[in-house]
Amino acid sequence: MENLPNCPKCNSEYTYEDGSLLVCPECSYEWSLTENNKDENIIKDVNGNVLSDGDSVTVVKDLKVKGSSSSIKIGTKVKNIRLVYDSADGHDIECKIDGFGAMKLKSSVVKKA
Repeated sequence: MENLPNCPKCNSEYTYEDGSLLVCPECSYEWSLTENNKDENIIKDVNGNVLSDGDSVTVVKDLKVKGSSSSIKIGTKVKNIRLVYDSADGHDIECKIDGFGAMKLKSSVVKKA
């Protein structure tokens, strides 16, 4: 059996193919597989704003740093981010933070500045 993506509208796992379209039987949403792949290359912040390379972001919650006794405080501004699309660990932002050095962050803990 094929692994089809969940419905992007209601997240139902019962999607099926109908010709070149994918269909959700629960909410009747139809989409093409090429549209779905295009959406995967968009990284959004905690508020839903689209992020791009070189943006500045602000951390929205305190983050503990492994191997350090201090943490990244809420409101820390990070400049010149770089987006990573195929990260296995879920971290999709690479950046340098003053006092900590090179770090990887998740887009769910930052907002666009």
